[in-house]
Amino acid sequence: MKKHNFNAGPCILPEVAVKNTANAVLDLDGIGLSLISISHRSKEFQAIIDETEALWHELLNIPAGYKVLFLGGGASMQFCMVPYNFLNKKAAYVETGVWAKKAGKEAKLFGEVVTIASSADKNYTYVPKGYQIPTDADYLHITTNNTIYGTELREDISSPIPLIADMSSDIMSRPVDVSKYALIYGGAQKNVGPAGVTFVIIKEEFLNKVQRQIPAMLQYKTHVEKGSMYNTPPCFAIYTMRETLKWVKAEGGVKEMQRRAEERAKLIYDEIDRNKMFVGTAEKNSRSLMNICFVMNEQYKDKEEAFLEFAKSQGMVGVKGHRDVGGFRASTYNALPLESAKALVACMQEFEKKNA
Repeated sequence: MKKHNFNAGPCILPEVAVKNTANAVLDLDGIGLSLISISHRSKEFQAIIDETEALWHELLNIPAGYKVLFLGGGASMQFCMVPYNFLNKKAAYVETGVWAKKAGKEAKLFGEVVTIASSADKNYTYVPKGYQIPTDADYLHITTNNTIYGTELREDISSPIPLIADMSSDIMSRPVDVSKYALIYGGAQKNVGPAGVTFVIIKEEFLNKVQRQIPAMLQYKTHVEKGSMYNTPPCFAIYTMRETLKWVKAEGGVKEMQRRAEERAKLIYDEIDRNKMFVGTAEKNSRSLMNICFVMNEQYKDKEEAFLEFAKSQGMVGVKGHRDVGGFRASTYNALPLESAKALVACMQEFEKKNA
């Protein structure tokens, strides 16, 4: 039976990226050595990391004056690296979910943090808009997609102060005006690679903003100056990221990824709205194209486990909602084929016929 992978992360990856990585683990480009055995200082790996960075610049049309870094520690490490490097006195945060809240909590270790907008009042089921950005803050931090609650900010806002964004789960799913941001970061495992590597897109003039001493590994300047090679980088994950980005380019780039994301999401959301057994949890004008969250209609609450079992029998993988919210979640990242979205819709329709 074909499996349809809706896992929220680590994510589904392009089949060609998985196969090429598997082959490289056995023998990298015919050199007689495994990808996971070569030196990160070798010319072979330097070529890999150079091409990976070039693909980021090309696919997102990153302007001059920005560097792309490949680090360890996940997006959660960035929760402290950002304020460590850039918070002098005060920072502004928009709280749209668990990860945004955690980012703000870490920043409080380094200075004053003001939460200028939050959707906690409705259990993070919408993305706040129309808030005032304090011009005396050192930066504004946003989280563009909220995997647990299924909300997404699908536009590049204008900010009078440096804008920093956690784009872990929707990067490369749409064009981004990078020039509006001082820094963009995220864990690769939601859309652009396997777990183990973190991407950082940083505006070089945004460096050296604080006077405090910062340990070398936690200072962005260190990694910019050393080309992500200050210490041994996550070589395996960077290779797979390169193969994934090559696939994105070959398939038509981020505009095509956006078209596919909209098509997949519309199919599933339309079925949620039509099907009497299910209810979407995010407000319609905040719905994510990457993480589609829904629950059982109140009168069918006792059918939740039955639906999960039925979905599993139909080849659906990873549709159980996050433990904090329950219900169901279909993560529809770049590499998810339209066929899988259609299969989930058919599964929901069949369950309705048998149980409603």
